[in-house]
Amino acid sequence: MMTPRTFCAALFLSIPLIAAIVPSTANAISRRDQESINQLRQRMDAAERRYRDAQAMEDEDAGAKAAQQALADMQAVVADCAKQKGCEVAAMLEAYERLLKASAEVDADDESDGDPIDATELGDTDVPDEASANVLLSEEGKRFVRMVQFNPAVQAGIRRWLTDMRPSLMDSYENYRYMQHLMSPAFRRRGLPEALLFGIMAKESNGKVHVGSRAGAVGPLQFMPATGRRFGLGDDGSGFDTRYDPRASADAAAEYLSERMAQLNNSIELSLAGYNGGEGRALRVFQSTGGRSFWDSDVYNQFPAETKDYVPMVIAAAWLFLHPKDYGIRWPRVSVRPSTLQLARPASLYELTICLGNYGSRDGYLRALRNLNPRWSPATTLPAGTTLNTTTRINWLYALHCRSGRRVEMASALVASDVNSAIVRVGDPVPYSSQASGTASAPGATAPAAAQQASARAAAPKPKKYKVRRGDSLQGISSRFGCDLGALARANRVKAPGYLIRPGQTLVLKGCDG
Repeated sequence: MMTPRTFCAALFLSIPLIAAIVPSTANAISRRDQESINQLRQRMDAAERRYRDAQAMEDEDAGAKAAQQALADMQAVVADCAKQKGCEVAAMLEAYERLLKASAEVDADDESDGDPIDATELGDTDVPDEASANVLLSEEGKRFVRMVQFNPAVQAGIRRWLTDMRPSLMDSYENYRYMQHLMSPAFRRRGLPEALLFGIMAKESNGKVHVGSRAGAVGPLQFMPATGRRFGLGDDGSGFDTRYDPRASADAAAEYLSERMAQLNNSIELSLAGYNGGEGRALRVFQSTGGRSFWDSDVYNQFPAETKDYVPMVIAAAWLFLHPKDYGIRWPRVSVRPSTLQLARPASLYELTICLGNYGSRDGYLRALRNLNPRWSPATTLPAGTTLNTTTRINWLYALHCRSGRRVEMASALVASDVNSAIVRVGDPVPYSSQASGTASAPGATAPAAAQQASARAAAPKPKKYKVRRGDSLQGISSRFGCDLGALARANRVKAPGYLIRPGQTLVLKGCDG
């Protein structure tokens, strides 16, 4: 199939020849020639519209054929323009250039070889030029190898990542790639290996920003509240905990590790032990043993079992990040060029995930949207005009499927669905869908009586309190009782973005209809 890229190559290779036969526009153009030029422009505009329509087709095979025909028509217009007196080929190519800008991202991503670091996909970030793929995989890789011990414990960690934990490793990599432009600059600025950042994130959260531990650590790099406050993380004044923010948490982690390594003779292993098992313990062990290696038995045995597992697992994940081909790893291909999106209509992240589909991503885009927009609960309906952090591919899919149409309506209906409305109790009216399909009504429930019961129930006052049941979520309760999620959360001192509640908890239903 002819793609925009191959079409562009064919056209521009022929430009010198075309230019040689194009008549000079300095000569007067007759009315007939002008009409012919106008017709060529109309043909080019029509071909461009057909190409864009083809990209939006649900039937991908039919869309590919239609797109190929549209590109062939555009090429024919350019060829005819070269023969037409007064027709400027460069001007005629403007339509193609517009098309190329809209399509280049998709083509580039489909041709990606999935290498772990592709500097061209990072877009315009504050990553320094020297942090290119070649530098990362050579100089930084060598430096990391010199700084850690590749021993049987690390090898055992590699074995675990490549067997039972391979799905987690792949998820971690995919999640990290979406956040890489936000997180990696902090480590690079402090001279810390980016692979170390990936290893910590893979072990702590698998790159899921909203993960929380029983001990109270949250975020992609799992900061405890007190440690987070020391490094500038916590409530930003709006109720959002910046421990969930990828950029802020990476800045804090880089500062924390720099501090540990300065104390612990630049030992990555001991610094990781402090990250997991407590900085005070790590410093005491370091000082009491004369600064010996983490793998020295007198040092190693002073750390808890969790830390003994944590250190080699982080190093193993970092090692695989730097040497994937040695272990037969083919990282997932993901389109991650950063962008922003302004909502054209109200929507929640759940609705967007449904209408975007999963083109270019096995699991769809909910995790990417949540990681890039940690401030928002996925069930919260965001008003039109809200700006979201996204990628250029997400923007492309949004323009195709999420502004209007069948997918938007379906997504809205699915997100608004309430399980409780499907439960029929004795004396309740029969659901409309059952009546429409001819299903037998409940005994004695005629249509007028059902309508009266429904009207009476709608007029009944809503409860003022609700006792949380097992399986409930604040978002679900908000939807069930028609509550504003933010008002409901504030009234019950439930913090975003996790909105954690527990069975048996009594909620005040504030901000609800009724």
